[in-house]
Amino acid sequence: MENSGINKIEKLSFPWQTQDPFLFCVHHEDFFPKGNKELGPAASLDGRMIGQDFNIKDGWRMYHGSKVPGFPAHPHSGFETVTAVRKGLVDHSDSLGAAGRFGNGDVQWMTAGRGVQHSEMFPLLKENEENPLELFQIWLNLPRDSKKVEPHFAMLWQDTIPIYKSTDKNGKTTEVEVMAGKLGDKTAPKPAPDSWAANPENEVAIWHIKMEPGAEFTLPASNNKINRNVYFFNGKDFKLNDTNLPHYHGAQLDARADVTLKNGTEEARLLLLQGKPINEPVVQHGPFVLNYPAEVRETIMEFQKTEFGGWPWPSYENVHDKNKGRFAIHADGREEIKD
Repeated sequence: MENSGINKIEKLSFPWQTQDPFLFCVHHEDFFPKGNKELGPAASLDGRMIGQDFNIKDGWRMYHGSKVPGFPAHPHSGFETVTAVRKGLVDHSDSLGAAGRFGNGDVQWMTAGRGVQHSEMFPLLKENEENPLELFQIWLNLPRDSKKVEPHFAMLWQDTIPIYKSTDKNGKTTEVEVMAGKLGDKTAPKPAPDSWAANPENEVAIWHIKMEPGAEFTLPASNNKINRNVYFFNGKDFKLNDTNLPHYHGAQLDARADVTLKNGTEEARLLLLQGKPINEPVVQHGPFVLNYPAEVRETIMEFQKTEFGGWPWPSYENVHDKNKGRFAIHADGREEIKD
């Protein structure tokens, strides 16, 4: 693939392979059944490893949840989580007292910084129909001078995320949701303030790309050496320039070269992650990401001592009132109500 603008193609694992400044990306897609009165699945949980259910059975998983699917209270430190929910809803609660319900196109951008606990549960609100969920959780690293900033989260609501539209010479359309970065005349909402993405010079981009059958779209080249990855997770018969990109494969691209996405006979969807590398040591121990082993040990001890502020909610699997719509309550008391 020399001189093709494509450095590497590989089958996607769970989680997906990433490059600096990204640490992790996972694609969750679950076809949850109808919900019960407790916002969990109205289905038997027999045969599942409750608390550690990552095997798809009947099209869905409970993850670490016991009654409601999701991820009960757990710590993070030294990086950011970007949670882009395509379908379904997520209930957020954290150790700072902040909370929210978001989904169906919304993005939550959380800077863990010096340390925070949060839970991410997937409430099944519909009792009369199924509750499909699809989301990406992306971990974006923080540089050393931002590892210990105060925790923070920002909501990028669906109606604030711009869509860039391109029509090729054959009249076929490509739509790009610009969740981070800039494309043409479309600029994403501001991320969390201490993010590596907050500086435009770092060229961080998170784009969801949807292409009509037969559409072509050329990724804009950068003058800088940045890491750029595309992940092809929906469609078939796809090419990068003249190189086949099989379904559920990812490609590391040379961002300084022109690479044209060429779709086949079905609608295609891809995720693009790019950014200037931080180029610092990374030492990760589960949800703690620092630069050196001693810092990881210190952070673990800090969590054992303080629990990053404790847990102010009635349950580690906290979910919000069934009748609530999309909302966010920030640690400073600021409230956003969407529906």
